[in-house]
Amino acid sequence: MTEIQAYEVISDTVLAVLLASGPVLGVALIIGLVIAFFQALTQIQEMTLTFVPKILMIFLTLLVATPFMYATLKSLSDTVFDLIGSGGL
Repeated sequence: MTEIQAYEVISDTVLAVLLASGPVLGVALIIGLVIAFFQALTQIQEMTLTFVPKILMIFLTLLVATPFMYATLKSLSDTVFDLIGSGGL
């Protein structure tokens, strides 16, 4: 395996991790900002108000995005296992 091939595998791995974690992190960011703005506007500083909606939305996002995450990681693992099988890794 050359340095270029190793770089490509590492680059593909980082991209797959970013793509797989992107939906959940994006939803958590958006919900967190919405709740923070709501708390700033209403001056309600309840701690459970920040956690419960965020956790529920993260679980819903995981349910919806699981097929996409699986396909992304399966594509990466197929590529790596093909490299291993061909003796390239």
